[in-house]
Amino acid sequence: MAVNSYKEDEQLEGIGKKETLRRLFSYLSQYKLQVLGVMGCMAITVVVSLANPLIIEKAIDVYIANKDMQGLFRLAAITVAINVVFILMVKVRMYVMARVSNQILLEIRQELYEHIQTLSFSFFDSRPTGKILARVIGDVNSLKNVLVNAVTTLIPDFITICGVAVIMVVKDWRLALASLSSIPLMAVSIWFIQKYSHSSWQVFRKKGSNLNAYVHEGIAGMHVVQGFHAEQETQEVFAGLVKEHEQAFIRSARVADLFGPSIDFCWGIGAMILYLVGIKMIGGEYVSIGMLVAFGTYINMFWNPVMNLSNFYNQVITNLTAAERIFEIMDTEPDIFDGAEVRELPEIEGKVEFDQVSFTYDEGTPAETKVLEKVSFCIQPGETIALVGPTGAGKTTIVNLISRFYDIQNGRILIDGHDIQKVSMESLRRQMGVMAQENFIFQGTVKDNIRYGRIDATDDEVIAAAKAVNAHEFIMKMENGYDTALKERGAGLSIGQRQLIAFARTMVSMPKILILDEATSSIDTYTELLVQKGIEALLKGRTSFVIAHRLSTIQRADRIFVIDKGGILEQGSPAELMEKKGHYYGLYMAQFKNL
Repeated sequence: MAVNSYKEDEQLEGIGKKETLRRLFSYLSQYKLQVLGVMGCMAITVVVSLANPLIIEKAIDVYIANKDMQGLFRLAAITVAINVVFILMVKVRMYVMARVSNQILLEIRQELYEHIQTLSFSFFDSRPTGKILARVIGDVNSLKNVLVNAVTTLIPDFITICGVAVIMVVKDWRLALASLSSIPLMAVSIWFIQKYSHSSWQVFRKKGSNLNAYVHEGIAGMHVVQGFHAEQETQEVFAGLVKEHEQAFIRSARVADLFGPSIDFCWGIGAMILYLVGIKMIGGEYVSIGMLVAFGTYINMFWNPVMNLSNFYNQVITNLTAAERIFEIMDTEPDIFDGAEVRELPEIEGKVEFDQVSFTYDEGTPAETKVLEKVSFCIQPGETIALVGPTGAGKTTIVNLISRFYDIQNGRILIDGHDIQKVSMESLRRQMGVMAQENFIFQGTVKDNIRYGRIDATDDEVIAAAKAVNAHEFIMKMENGYDTALKERGAGLSIGQRQLIAFARTMVSMPKILILDEATSSIDTYTELLVQKGIEALLKGRTSFVIAHRLSTIQRADRIFVIDKGGILEQGSPAELMEKKGHYYGLYMAQFKNL
């Protein structure tokens, strides 16, 4: 999969406007009772809205014409009462829809986040984290008004338009025809505007995603930026991305802003034609002054909802791209997934076999990189295997394949005789512990970070794990011991301290297969001596894979695999390989010749 950076616009594979809207509005179906209640409120408000012009007509033609002030006051009292009900119903529908829309946004965001967690490493390798965050946060938030107005604007305004049109036609079809004569012009204008508006908003979202990706990258790498005094360069790049985002917004807004003037223009033409026709007919047998006033009100009642609907349509066009971006990720199939007939991996002893395993990154793309070619080996339960070799040789790839973070193209990987592609990933990874070179420290207490290895671990088990890796002493010197709150990424801790906490996290999970990927590379020599005993305790009785460039850390390994050129160049115990004077001997002598 090609890598997308902040310098490139994302290529969106859309699912179509109609399908996107159908999927988006399908979330409303879970709230049928609330929506029906809101529609009941709207029905009352529509009836009141449609009744008001008729009341005005009756007040002018009946009560005012006949100077019936008592009847006029009664009519005014009724009008005030029903319009108070109107206001209450508007407030109720706004409150209910606000709650419903917020709940739907929570569901969409939760569904999106859960789906992202199922995606394989290749998905995250191919795009900046900031672009993923832009969809989870910004794109989801932009859907709120669309969901609310789909019920509170689309339905009542559409009913109002139909009701007004029917009333006008029934009262006088000629005045109705005059009032609505500019609708064809409006339809043509709206079609042309939306055609260009949708594509321009897509560009705007992409530029915003690029900006978000760069900001995230810059903040995450702030130590490097300041360390190399690169603030000016990053500011210039940031300013360029902001400018692109601004220009994309201006272009989109200019097109979108044509909706309102187009409606206003058609509205004005319709009103002008109404009064031209109506004035010639005043005094005739067809039109009274009250009817003409009523039609003047009705034409406003007709075009106001049309304006609202055009604004809603504009809103849909503006935010439809956000829904497309969300559903695109939701429709991204995980590269790694449980098959239809997977079974639970039973409690394992830890035998690991590679049978003619081949693996290629980005297979079938210009970036294709073959790493392993027909690799075979067998590890007995409890063995400690050290993987050494040059950078990029495939050491980390091997352990990632065992954890099934990637799927192989050819061959089989067996654990206790079970093909890992035929067992559930949860049952596989539950029995494995992975200690990477760069371990993430979460915001929370020290205890929370260690317990992340096994959520149900007791406090005593957490402390025991920390003691085993010699982390207990420095933890107890912290302000609140195990309850000390840690900052994001472990800011304030030394690299060695972060590594020791990560060791304790792995220890508490009590894995049957343990993977240490450059686990001691960030620990100073003194700390390394302290933690070696903990590592030995951790390795005891477990099948372990240790990746290390520092060869002094793997002298107690049962076997060492020298990885390079797509396979295992040689293997054996440290003593056997030194005696053999092959590839491992060369690596060892090169590392220690200057000591």
